[in-house]
Amino acid sequence: MTRFADIAPIPLTQVEEDLAAAAAAFGDSFRRTGFAVVSGHGVPDAVVADALAAMRAFFALPEDVKRGALVPGQGGARGFTPFGVETAKDATHHDLKEFWHVGRELPPGHPFEAFMPPNIWPAMVPEFRGAALALFDALDAAGRRILRAVAVHLGLAPDAFDDPCRDGNSVLRLLHYPPVSEDAGPIRAGAHEDINVITLLLGADEAGLQLLSNGEWLDVEAPPGTLVCNIGDMLQRFTGGLLPSTTHRVVNPAPARRHLPRYSTPFFLHYRPDYLIQPMHGDAAPITANDYLMQRLREIKLL
Repeated sequence: MTRFADIAPIPLTQVEEDLAAAAAAFGDSFRRTGFAVVSGHGVPDAVVADALAAMRAFFALPEDVKRGALVPGQGGARGFTPFGVETAKDATHHDLKEFWHVGRELPPGHPFEAFMPPNIWPAMVPEFRGAALALFDALDAAGRRILRAVAVHLGLAPDAFDDPCRDGNSVLRLLHYPPVSEDAGPIRAGAHEDINVITLLLGADEAGLQLLSNGEWLDVEAPPGTLVCNIGDMLQRFTGGLLPSTTHRVVNPAPARRHLPRYSTPFFLHYRPDYLIQPMHGDAAPITANDYLMQRLREIKLL
């Protein structure tokens, strides 16, 4: 019998209407589960639809065409990463997915150019660039609003995360899980924690997201029009574990639905590369956001 995580939707408009109430609601949800479900997030339906259409167009291309957008030596930081490359930390089998990474667009001469490579775009899908950047900007804005509530919950000023995340090394992942055979194993994406500050995930067209709670896997239910937000390792480190980066995974659907693909668009909100993560509590050593990112990318075999 399926069990669902106890996560009630929180309206993001509450950040502007009653910040103290928003801080209490997000704080409670994140402390208990590491996750929150967010309604009224402000990401326009048309922006989501355009991004999904562009994704479907790209991932439907022949494999050799898609691999033309593979950038060697970057650990998948930009462009295409083929099926069967990414592996969850400590996992023995690769994830059943392929994806495209979009980063922040920086002006020429920006001091973070050395850390954040330029985006590349698939010429065969001309609408891809505009659709992806519109979704990137909308999710970035929603994430910054959530962090205002998190800051107040932690006893900090509402704008405490503004400077650390300004021009942050955030990444939008346009993700495709191809159909799987009826006799495939149960896992599409292995159990893992996210590296970044927070992750925002719009409702995927196929269910499957689960979080680990007290040794039990629970389904994460996101009603239509909501997004899921979870704490990443960088914020867990900063809070000394007060806000947990919860282990999660994606499971395959029932055999009758395994002929269907799954698309999702996780947005990994990051600190700026030179930000020094100095924990509020605990004895973890300070480390720059970029050094921490490189350490974790090696663990999941992307470097």
